Amino acid sequence: MSTADCVPLLLLDPECRAIAAVHAGWRGSLERIAEKTVGEMRRAFQSQPEELLAAIGPSIRSCCYEVGPEIVEAFCGRFTRWEGYFKEPPPADGSRALAPQYPLLFLSVRPPGHAPEGVAAAHLDLVAVTRDQLQNAGLRSANIHVADYCTACRTDLFFSHRREGKTGRMMAVIGMV
Repeated sequence: MSTADCVPLLLLDPECRAIAAVHAGWRGSLERIAEKTVGEMRRAFQSQPEELLAAIGPSIRSCCYEVGPEIVEAFCGRFTRWEGYFKEPPPADGSRALAPQYPLLFLSVRPPGHAPEGVAAAHLDLVAVTRDQLQNAGLRSANIHVADYCTACRTDLFFSHRREGKTGRMMAVIGMV
C-alpha cells in the first residue's frame, strides 16, 4: 500500500496466518476502517483480536495535521472520545503564553495566534484514533506497535503530501513466508 501522510496499518494473525494492510486517512478513520478490518479478519479467518499484532507506520502526526471545523464536527458525532483526538494548534508567534499571565489584556480581543471567531482549526491525532479503534476491536495494547515519526516533520526521511504538495509515496508491505 502507498501513503504520503495517511496512517499505514499492518495487521498480522500469527495463529491463522492471516494479514491485512490498511490505508487510514481521516475519511477511513471516520468510517472506523481499523475496527472494520479486525472484524473482517474475524469473519474471514476466525482471527481472535487479542492475538492480532498491529504495526502503525510513519504518518502525519497531531503536531502538523491541521484540519478544519467540518472534520472536528464529523468526528464529534461518531466517537465518544473525540475530544482526545484533537489538539489546539500552537500559535505562530508564541503569544498564547501571554494570556494566562495577563488575563485582563485579552478580555475584549482574542490573543494573537487564535483563529478568527467562528473558525475552529484543530490538529487531528490519527494515531490515537487508530489505536483506540484497534483496542475497541479487542487488540491488546501491548500488541499495537507505533513508529513514532511524523512524515511532515521528517521530510528528510519520508514523503509528506501536506508539507511538500506534489510528492512521492512510501510503501508499507506485509507478507508471510
